[in-house]
Order: sequence, then structure tokens, then C-alpha cells
Amino acid sequence: MLKLEPRPQPSKFWSYGSPLLALLVTVCIGVLMFWALGKDPVRGLQVFFWEPIKTPYALGELMVKATPLLLIALGLAVCFRSNVWNIGAEGQYIIGAVMAGGVALMADAGTGGWFVVPVLLAGVLGGMLWAGIVALLRDRFNANEILVSLMLVYVAAMVLSYLVFGPWKDPAGYNFPQTKQFAEATKIPRLMAGSRMNIGLILALLGVAGLWVFLFRTRAGFAQQVGGLAPAAARYAGFSSRKALWLALLTSGGAAGLAGALEVAGPIGQLTPYVPAGYGFAAIIVAYVGRLHPVGMVFSAVLMSMLYIGGELAQSRLGLPKSITGVFQGLLLFTLLASDTLIAYKLRWVGAVRTPAAVEGAK
Repeated sequence: MLKLEPRPQPSKFWSYGSPLLALLVTVCIGVLMFWALGKDPVRGLQVFFWEPIKTPYALGELMVKATPLLLIALGLAVCFRSNVWNIGAEGQYIIGAVMAGGVALMADAGTGGWFVVPVLLAGVLGGMLWAGIVALLRDRFNANEILVSLMLVYVAAMVLSYLVFGPWKDPAGYNFPQTKQFAEATKIPRLMAGSRMNIGLILALLGVAGLWVFLFRTRAGFAQQVGGLAPAAARYAGFSSRKALWLALLTSGGAAGLAGALEVAGPIGQLTPYVPAGYGFAAIIVAYVGRLHPVGMVFSAVLMSMLYIGGELAQSRLGLPKSITGVFQGLLLFTLLASDTLIAYKLRWVGAVRTPAAVEGAK
């Protein structure tokens, strides 16, 4: 039989190989799931892993999905490395979208293209404000940031619903719960004609470079990581835990708010009740599949966006339910958690142990 044995030290190989194993196991389970549902497994895998990359337009859509996932994951990586558990990035994403949308609604036909900048800044400030509530309650009252940040997601969704069903509702929108379309000056510039890919991708990649420098080349980044790994050592070294808490949450909130602003001022172009797309929760998986490393999260964000697009295509082309996307995301997360066992433990084949009674019986 197989037995788990503790390793003398964590395996560096499985630290990087675990996400690949998790992906492989997820694909295998997906094949069995397609077969059980009466669908062609090869066609199912093609929809999820080939259709999103087979044309330049499809690649552009892949980047549109990957951009908010990557931005939010970068902010969450700062939190998680600091041992601050921000689970409510979805709420910060929503409030960032709301704040950006409120500024965008101030523009008119005569507004210049410079107005994009305050729209994006409003999104960043909105996300920071929502994350700041979590930081304040944790700092002053020692409230659990997991519960607070998660509950604020639902408050943020209610704020958005109130606005689009109420004061910001488009009077010429045939009673649909949505704002009017934003002015052209507030739209995020696109990178190429015929594609919805916009400058948000460039901002996300700049965020990757910035986070790498911050984490691995600055004293502040070192302090954040020490505080997460060894709080006692951080206090002994004179690193402020309060400063680390506020920096982690405000950075994470700002990144999520920027993602929300890019989404409503880019592909969506208005505020609707459907702005919450689950990116804030999916980005948690992106962060951990990417091993909380800026470069690793680029690849995991692309993978997660493939699951999003593949899930949408599976609905229209294979007749599968909308929940198929969440199923694949959940499979990836749980197989990753299982595969991570190999980092600290190794599998060893142990032969059957024959007791004296069994030996005597065999005679």
C-alpha cells in the first residue's frame, strides 16, 4: 500500500510541480465528467483549451478576462504573503466599479480623453476605501478580516443594485436596471482595432513588474513577508504589524478597485447588476495556483480566463449549465490543495506486513 512519509525538508520540485499535477488531474476528472454527461470528451477539452486561443480575436478576449483576474490576484498576493486574509476582493472590485462609474457619468460629449485618468483613480480609491473598512475594524477592534471582508461583498452588491435600480437608472433604458452608456471620452483605450483588449493589460503587466520589485528588492516587501512567515521575528526586528496590515489591505483593495474600473469603463461601458462576475473569488485560486509569485500568477490568470471562456462556450455549444465554470474552478482548487501534500510528504510503497498468525495459517 501507499504511505505518506514526512520529508526532511519541503520539496522544491513539487513546489512548482504541484500546480501542473493539479491541472492534469483536473483535466482527467473533466474528461470523466464530460463522458458521464454524455458529451464528447475531446470536444469538451477543445472548447475549454483550444477555442479560447485559436484566433487573434479569441486571444484578445482571453486577455480581457485575464486582466482583472491578474490585477486582483497581485493585490491578494501581498495580503496572503503578509498573513492577512482578504477574502472580500469581490466587494472591493464592485465598489471600485461603482466609484469609477459615478465619475464616468459626469462626462459628456465635450469631455476630453484625459477623463479616463480620474475614472481609473476613482476605481482605485473606491477599492481602497472598502478594504480600509476591513483594516480599520481589524486594527481597532481585532475583528476577523475573513468574515468582515466577505460580508462586505454582499453590502457592496446591494450598493450597486440600489444605484442601478434607483438614482443612476437610465431613464431612456426601457426600465432595465442599468446606467446610461458612458461617454466615449471615459472609455479605456484599446490596444488594437477589432479587439476589446485594452490598456488594462499593460497596467496589469506593469503591476507584475512592480510587485516583483516590491517583494524581492525592497525593505518594505521584505518586512511584509517576514510579518507573514514569522510575526515574532518581525516584531523583534522592529517591523510594524499595523503598517503591514494597512499596506496589505489598501494595496489589495486598490488593485481590485482598478480591475473594477477597467471592466466597467472598458468591455461593459456602463453599470449593471451583472458587474459582479466572481473575479474577486476566482483570483484567490489564481494567486495560489501561481504560488503567490508575480510571474506565476500571469500563467494562472490566463488558465483561469480559459476556464471562464470555455464555460461560456460550453453553454452555447455543448448545452452544459452555467455552473460548469465553477465546477472546473473548484476542481482546480481542491486538486491543488491535494497536490500540495507532496511538498511536505512523499509517497512510499509499503509491502503488506505478515503477522506471525498469518504466517502460521499459510503453513
